[in-house]
Amino acid sequence: MTDLHPFIAGLPKAELHVHHVGSASPRIVAELAARHPDSKVPTDPEALVDYFTFTDFAHFIEVYLSVVDLIRTPEDVRLLTYEVARDMARQNIRYAELTVTPFSSTRRGIDEKAFMAAIEDARLAAESELGVILRWCFDIPGEAGLEAAEETARLAVDLRPEGLVSFGLGGPEIGVPRPQFKPYFDRAIAAGLHSVPHAGETTGPRTVWDALTELRAERIGHGTSSVQDPELLAYLAEHRIALEVCPTSNIATRAVVDIDAHPVKKMVAAGVLVTINSDDPPMFGTDLNNEYEVAARLLELDERGVADLAKNAVEASFLDAAGKARIADEIDRYTAEWLRR
Repeated sequence: MTDLHPFIAGLPKAELHVHHVGSASPRIVAELAARHPDSKVPTDPEALVDYFTFTDFAHFIEVYLSVVDLIRTPEDVRLLTYEVARDMARQNIRYAELTVTPFSSTRRGIDEKAFMAAIEDARLAAESELGVILRWCFDIPGEAGLEAAEETARLAVDLRPEGLVSFGLGGPEIGVPRPQFKPYFDRAIAAGLHSVPHAGETTGPRTVWDALTELRAERIGHGTSSVQDPELLAYLAEHRIALEVCPTSNIATRAVVDIDAHPVKKMVAAGVLVTINSDDPPMFGTDLNNEYEVAARLLELDERGVADLAKNAVEASFLDAAGKARIADEIDRYTAEWLRR
């Protein structure tokens, strides 16, 4: 089989499911941990490899929140955001919708307006200096309940930063039913934001249906269990509701038993619009380039197939039509030039 690594490394890409804090590289996490020595997070980047080895989804959430606790000042927020964009630029990611959880920062004492200013300053710098277009998805940390939902909706609607395009719901699914968040999604949608909740990662297809019917989801974060329900797959395919698939993440959190058992092939066979994403890349020892390599192997793709997969993410994004056309054209030109070699 052709080694696709060089092709994928240079391929222009978009990413739709990647978390702000979860994208902090070991270097940045170590730097933040050194700034805040009362944290239990290791200050040695090499020690973070063991620290980021998860026993299950609950353990992942515990570790994730310990890293969240390192983001304590607007300067921390700005540093993290810009460095995430720098890592994206190295992978030829042209556009990314970064999932941001403002409640996690504002409840730790960061002024809400200063938080917004920090991410926006980093966004503008990333675009002008790195060529990476960032947009935001503000998500509710589901484990924090309706208080977090109320606060996230208020911040999204009342203090809406220029880069905000969507409204999400993350965190554990077990014991956190989707329908209770309907009023908050209704408010966000009425304000012009898109609905992109996580669903069907660690629970069954019913959670995905709830996200579609109650939260009016336009894309589904993960949606791994959708393959258990043929009717659901048909609905997703018919309505072009994309699944934000994160293969390595699903293995790391034990949502899927092993990579060869990943259901992405069944999703594609059913005609579902599949996008490939990295979720919390440094925590899972991956990046978007690696996720494309994994997907290419599972789906038995050649260069054209990988390019089409990259164009799925562009299609499913909330970028404007001109921006979509520009990146899709860049993917086509890159692929044509590559195949002429």
